Order: sequence, then C-alpha cells, then structure tokens
Amino acid sequence: MGQFLRNCWYMAGWSHEIGEVPLRRKLLGDPLALYRKQDGSVAALLDRCPHRFAPLSMGTRAGDSLVCPYHGLTFDAGGTCVRNPYSETLPKGASVRSFATAERDGIVWFWAGNAGAADPATIRDFAMLEVPGHGAPLSGYTVMDAPYEMGIDNLLDLSHIEWVHKGSFAGNGVIFSGQHSLKQDGIQLHSNWWMTDVAAPPHTYGIYDPATRCDHWLDMRWDAPAAMYLQVGACPHGADREDNPVVAHQAHILTPESATSTHYFWATTRGFPPSEDGDAMLRTLFGQAFDLEDKPIIEATFANMDGRDFWDLKPAYLGIDAGGTTARRVLAKLIAAETPA
Repeated sequence: MGQFLRNCWYMAGWSHEIGEVPLRRKLLGDPLALYRKQDGSVAALLDRCPHRFAPLSMGTRAGDSLVCPYHGLTFDAGGTCVRNPYSETLPKGASVRSFATAERDGIVWFWAGNAGAADPATIRDFAMLEVPGHGAPLSGYTVMDAPYEMGIDNLLDLSHIEWVHKGSFAGNGVIFSGQHSLKQDGIQLHSNWWMTDVAAPPHTYGIYDPATRCDHWLDMRWDAPAAMYLQVGACPHGADREDNPVVAHQAHILTPESATSTHYFWATTRGFPPSEDGDAMLRTLFGQAFDLEDKPIIEATFANMDGRDFWDLKPAYLGIDAGGTTARRVLAKLIAAETPA
C-alpha cells in the first residue's frame, strides 16, 4: 500500500462539483485545487503555496489565476507565479505543480503522472450513463477509510450482495444459482455473473410483470487503476439478452485519497424519466447500499488487518473472488513497470 500508479487517469470529481470557486480535494496523498477557468475547462493545481504552504483554494481568483490568501503571490492555471505584490521580481522556485485534466461523460479526470504523457483517448467510456429521456445519471460520492484496492475487491466480487446488502440489493439467493466468469483482455478485466430462470430482479419492477421468470446478469468491467462499469441486465427467461433487455448502467470509480482512504464515486441510470419521488427513492437505496452496508464492512475489514500487508496475511481463495486478486496483480505489475529500480 502507499504506491500508486501515476501515468494514468484518475477521477477528480463529478462535473457538477467543480465551478469557479476552487474545490479542495485530497487525491493520491496530495491536496489539489480544482476550478473552472473562464473558458469552462478545468484547472488542477497542487493546493499548497510554495512560500509558506497556505492552501491556494482559500484565496481569491484573478481571472484564471489563484491569489494566495497568506501573502498574495499569484499563480496562473499552469502553476507559474505571475505576481509578487512586494517586488517586480518573481521569487525563484515559486511555482506550483499543475495536472492535466479532461472532462467527459459528466466526469472530470486528472492525470497523476507526467502531464506530457496524458492522452485523453485512453479515458474509459462512460457514455452509457446518459440515457435519452431519462436525464443525467443519478450520482453520489463517499469517502471510505480503507485503501482503494479493498474497494476493488468488493466490486469485482459481487457475491457479497447476498450477505452485505440484505437491506438493499440482496440477491435473494440468485447468486447461488448463478455462474461466475472472469475474463482478462490485456489489462482490462470482466468479472461477470449469469443467473438463469430467476425471479424478476428489482430493476425490472414496473416494466416486467413481477411473476416473469428472467435471465439476469451482472457484468463488471474493470480498468486500471479503478474505473468500473457495471451493467445490471435482465430479459425474459430464454429470450435473447440483446433483444430489448431491461438494463441499468452504473459507474463505480475509486480514487485514492491517501494510502488508507478512498474516494468512492458512483452513478446509475434510471429505469424511468427523472422525478422527485423516483430520485429520492434511488438515493435512499444507494445511500443504504454504499454508506450503511458496503462502507462499514470494508472499513472494518481493513481495520481488522491491523496494518498487515494483504498478501502477508495469506488470504483464502474462493474462486469467485478471482477478480479482485487478479486486479491486484495487474496493478502491482503496472506500478513496478513505472517505478525506477
């Protein structure tokens, strides 16, 4: 723990979170100031003045620049000091690290490594979250006191829904009638569940007759370091799953806050047009699932490791948990490949 993959895109926040007033958010152990420039694009600066280390996010805007609240040094959106109120001479070494950013699908991403290597074409697609007629996705965010790898373990092994999500997404036994598969495509993983001839799952209510027998799937796509897309699908038993299935699309994206804490961003499509009552119901459901069910068990599990290394504890292997262990190995190789000897 503590080493992060650097030359990759991490989620910094939802687009609606970032505006003209700088948002301070700790990412990969460092505080960042995120704000929109006058042209609408997002700037990301290390939120630490190089003079006496005050948070720039507490200061004021001067066009696209930030003015330090402590002694007034001004830094442009690229991190260069452009004004010293005490002298016409700019102080040596007075610059702030800036990060490349990109925005798409309602998500603001930042590149944690060499900005010159940042390629927006490598950002994973979450366009499926925009469903015509159903509005922008319902989204949320929480912080977990556990490393992001433990969140990956949780999301790539959805068998836990039978035990952890009894108050929200409980599978009511369908997981035990299903089959799990793990496919690795380069460094991308697909951890999928297929459950046939089961009761209509909750996301089909109001669309299918509750008595309809269904084929049901949970398909999870993982891309390093921790961007996951979950397709929750169902169709009448025996039908072609590509022929007008009922599908909910979800994003589950993790960004380390530190070596021992994680930003968990989630989003889901609706099965119906936006409505105050419907959105409130979904927010209650997802709040129950993530804040009151997932988060406590993940945090308790990490605390129970008592600072020990995951592999040193020799975790037992169930087969259905292959996604998490494989992702950990893929990440270890990627980090080792960019780490100097």
